[in-house]
Amino acid sequence: MPSGYSFVIADDHPLFRGALREALAGIGNVAAIHEAGDFESAKALVVANEDVDLVLLDLSMPGASGLSGLISLRGIHPAVPLVVVSAHDDPATIRRALDLGASGFISKSASMEEIRGAVQSVLAGDIAAPVGVDLGVERDPEISDLIKRLQTLTPQQTRVLGMLAEGLLNKQIAYELSVSEATIKAHVSAILQKLGVDSRTQAVILLSKIGSDPLRPAG
Repeated sequence: MPSGYSFVIADDHPLFRGALREALAGIGNVAAIHEAGDFESAKALVVANEDVDLVLLDLSMPGASGLSGLISLRGIHPAVPLVVVSAHDDPATIRRALDLGASGFISKSASMEEIRGAVQSVLAGDIAAPVGVDLGVERDPEISDLIKRLQTLTPQQTRVLGMLAEGLLNKQIAYELSVSEATIKAHVSAILQKLGVDSRTQAVILLSKIGSDPLRPAG
C-alpha cells in the first residue's frame, strides 16, 4: 500500500510552485511532490510516476499551448485526476478545461485554503470548480463541435494527437510509444476521420484553436 499521496506540480513560476507545494503539504499524508517548470518535464514526470495521485497543470508554460497541454497529458494518463491552475479564469476557459477531461480548475488568485479544498475534493472523486462562477454554455459552435470530436478520441489517439502537435513524425511517435509505425499510421487515420480533417496539419491547426486563450481570436 502507498504510504501517502504523490503529486506533480507543473508551473513555470518557482514562487507559485512553492505556494502550491505549501498548499499540498497542508493536506497531510503526502509522500512525494514532484515539480516541473516546462511541459516536457511535466510529461516526463507523469510517464515516470505511474502512481501519481493528482497533477496540477498551469495552462501557460513553455512547451504547451493552453488547453492542448491538458489534452496531451490526459492521453498519457487518462485515469490520473488533472487539475488546471491558471490566471485565465474566465468561465469559457474553465468550462472548456472541464469538458476536455480536467477534474478541477483552480484560479491563480485562489487562497491557500481554496487550493487545498479543491485538491481534497478531487482526491475524494469530485469535480472542483471555482465557487460562484457561472460556467454557462459554449457559444462558439466551432469550438463546441471540436470538443465533442476530441471527446471521441481514445486515450492513445489523444496522446498521438498531442505528439503530432509537437511536430513529431510517425517514426518518432512509434519509437516514443514502443509500437510499430503502421500502428501510428492507423491512429493518425482514425484521428483525422474523427476530427473531420484531411491532413495532420489541419488536425494540428484545429487543436491550436482549443489551445488558444478564449479572450483572443483563434488564429
